[in-house]
Amino acid sequence: MHAMAISYLNVSLFIAAFLLLSLRPTEAQVGVSYGKIANNLPSPQDVVNLYRSNNIKAMRLYFPDQPTLEALQGTDIKLMLGVANENIRSIASCRCAAYRWVRTNVLPYRSSISYIVVGNEVDPSSEPASSVAPAMRNIQYALDVLNINNENDEVKVSTAINANLITNSYPPSNGQFKDPSYIAPIIDFMNTHDSPLLVNVYPYFAYANDPKDISLDYALFTSPGYVFTDPNNGLRYQNLFDAMVDSVYAALRRAGGHHHLRAAASESGWPSNGGFGATFSNAMTYNRNLINHVKQGTPLTPGQPIETYVFAMFDENEKQGPETERNFGLFHPNQQSKYGYLSF
Repeated sequence: MHAMAISYLNVSLFIAAFLLLSLRPTEAQVGVSYGKIANNLPSPQDVVNLYRSNNIKAMRLYFPDQPTLEALQGTDIKLMLGVANENIRSIASCRCAAYRWVRTNVLPYRSSISYIVVGNEVDPSSEPASSVAPAMRNIQYALDVLNINNENDEVKVSTAINANLITNSYPPSNGQFKDPSYIAPIIDFMNTHDSPLLVNVYPYFAYANDPKDISLDYALFTSPGYVFTDPNNGLRYQNLFDAMVDSVYAALRRAGGHHHLRAAASESGWPSNGGFGATFSNAMTYNRNLINHVKQGTPLTPGQPIETYVFAMFDENEKQGPETERNFGLFHPNQQSKYGYLSF
């Protein structure tokens, strides 16, 4: 058979696998990340009440915070709970450390917790990188020993990566991981435990870094029509978020991920101040469109909602880095919505 014909046959099989995937029921959850690097925020109980009054049914918390965990009890808010990057190596080095962490931070609050996220955007070249997969395994061991999971209600263990770990992402079907040795044991874990790959997906940064080739409409979900067609599979793209997510799926499969595995957007948002394109209007447009769009799926996974966590609940005035990092909030510290009504 001609090489081109073989290539298109492989692409067709790739699409077929994802069409089967789209029939699998998944979470349709749109949550919000609760960043706490600020000195002017409401109490955890008031924050939980704010989630409830705005019908936000999922929260991402980057490290265990006992007042927040207590405030979540008795609510219908599901929690994505983080293991802080600085704790990864100790948890990887000893099952006993993982056991203590789970017994303290998960067991008393089991009814609220849906994910444990071992690290956030760990740099593959950093010291904790080699400890991520072992720490995931040790956390899973502790969940099993403490009999926390059951067949119908599992706490999933994963890690959250930066989308910049994907290279060759244009077109999306060419996506692959930059550091295969880092991601391989993580994908092996996900294959075994049916955990999703969590990815922080930010069209804002892609647009701000390359406004010549990426239009604002394409980044904000406001393009009036399709912007491009992937030449490898014929899928058409109207927004950058979909293209980024589908490049993650392509990379996941190339790295050996099972076809039933899914990706979730563990962060996505747009800053309202502090950098190129970081305006109130753009942030309002992006966040409103994001919340509505992710319920539809991507061209590769049509009809399959993308579980997504909008970043973030509040501006974080003590966060390090560029000014944009302090301006992602959906709400003011006085608990008033920055952008009016958002339909979660």
